[in-house]
Amino acid sequence: MGEVAFVALGANLGDRARALADARRAIGALPGTRVVAETAVEETAPFGPPGQPPYLNQMLALDTTLAPHALLDALHGIERAAGRLRDVRWGPRTLDLDIVTFGDRQMTDDRLTVPHPGLRDRDFWQREAAELETALRG
Repeated sequence: MGEVAFVALGANLGDRARALADARRAIGALPGTRVVAETAVEETAPFGPPGQPPYLNQMLALDTTLAPHALLDALHGIERAAGRLRDVRWGPRTLDLDIVTFGDRQMTDDRLTVPHPGLRDRDFWQREAAELETALRG
């Protein structure tokens, strides 16, 4: 067994539901990783520049043996495969994958901050994380 990481999924361009479904499958296929719980998909208002379409969001609980940066790299690869471009901060995207928590770790470097600093500002992430905690307790 590895550590439990919470990963947020979001998409507001193209076939949003399919993007999340494809991401769930790709994440579950990562080495040493399995999805152990998932929240319902919900629609939320976008952050960032005005005029964006709404997001579909979901959060997964993963049991993973990957190290945090290895998981981040794998998630970025899944985003790229879905056509993600990193050109506008908080701009529209085909797929956004964020590590929200990684076990009890707290870390900050130039590539990754855990817990994700957006957790305190996104009510839906707080709600989804609580839902996953409840599911994991059984």
